Amino acid sequence: MTAPAAIPVWRAVISIFKLRIGLVIALTALAGLAISPSPAPGAWQIVVLFFAVLVSSASAGAFNQYYEADLDPLMQRTRQRVFASGTFARSPAWLAAILILLALSVAAAWWALNVWVALYTFLGAFFYGVVYTVWLKRRSWMNIVIGGLAGSWAVLAGAAAADPSLGAAPLALAWILFLWTPPHFWSLAMVCRDDYEAAKVPMLPVVVGDERAARIIFFSTVALVFSAFIPLAYGMGAVYFLAAASGGGFFLYRAWQLMRDPTKERALKCFLSSLVQLSILLIATLLEVIW
Repeated sequence: MTAPAAIPVWRAVISIFKLRIGLVIALTALAGLAISPSPAPGAWQIVVLFFAVLVSSASAGAFNQYYEADLDPLMQRTRQRVFASGTFARSPAWLAAILILLALSVAAAWWALNVWVALYTFLGAFFYGVVYTVWLKRRSWMNIVIGGLAGSWAVLAGAAAADPSLGAAPLALAWILFLWTPPHFWSLAMVCRDDYEAAKVPMLPVVVGDERAARIIFFSTVALVFSAFIPLAYGMGAVYFLAAASGGGFFLYRAWQLMRDPTKERALKCFLSSLVQLSILLIATLLEVIW
């Protein structure tokens, strides 16, 4: 498991685990905890929750790269990933390390919190690593719709840390995460459509074309933006409202532009606006509790 001298080992290792995505997923778990009306667990338990979700997400991200070592070289966007480029050998030792990390994260969640947190933490990794990567990505345009539940499970893991019975507010936030993933990723898929087409991966723009995909992205965003206001009925206040309105309005505006002009440039702007929308929404959820 050594990398060539030209590439720092620590940077190569970090790239395997997709830690930027993992940090966002861990933040959604904290948002799920914050939106739960039940009292939060102790500070050390919240820290365990954060790192359990982060590590489980990292293990799923690493497995995604491990499994797709044959697919990634076919796409410009992914051909420099460490397994695809040969920086690291795709050995059984890596697979064992990935599974051990997942087991440790689930065990930590169970030990520090409860079995439901552990289950949801596992399901988040399972849906990304197995349901999306292994079962659906190469077979169906619904891959990201169903596989995108990974973020929703993280919300439920956070909520279950406060109350395993969950509640309407965290379920609403999980629903929002479920609706957010398709227009977010389909926008990126439009940018990289040539890559997916060359690799024969049936992402939505490859299957239906850019114009129809752009319309689907727009109407999916409409459903997302309206759903983002649901938590207001369960106690969220002005800070959350402003975030849902501003972030949602920005994302919807970019999706509308994309529908009118389905180009890669518009698709990239739509993709970036989805990141802005989710970031604002999650931060506002946490700020509501802090204030």
